[in-house]
Amino acid sequence: MNQKINQTGAAIDDVLVIATEPVPLAVDADGVVRVGGTRVTLDTVVAAFEEGATAEEIVYQYPSLYLADVYSVLGYYSHRRTDVETYLRQRKRQADDVRKRNEERFNSHNMRNRLLARRARQQVVRHEESARYVATGC
Repeated sequence: MNQKINQTGAAIDDVLVIATEPVPLAVDADGVVRVGGTRVTLDTVVAAFEEGATAEEIVYQYPSLYLADVYSVLGYYSHRRTDVETYLRQRKRQADDVRKRNEERFNSHNMRNRLLARRARQQVVRHEESARYVATGC
């Protein structure tokens, strides 16, 4: 057993090993940072923390997360706040772009009126089919 001497001259046993643990973050195929091998995103954990949730509350909200992983991620966020916030702004811009493209592709203006018109056309077709059925006696 190795012994070290502390500042007061007393021997310290090598009982506690100080090790650096990797931050439990991984980038998926879409470029999204996820926590601890789960589908929970860094965005989600940071947003919950910024809204006042504790690490314990975040784990309660997202049971697939481990408490140690959330603490590690929050520590990473605290140390690298500028980098994480840059990433989060980039993700928000991407989400806004996707939302805008989807709105252009799938124009939701007057959606209710279009759906009601489609339903009316379908009812007319069903009525015509019923009338043909009755007329032919089948």
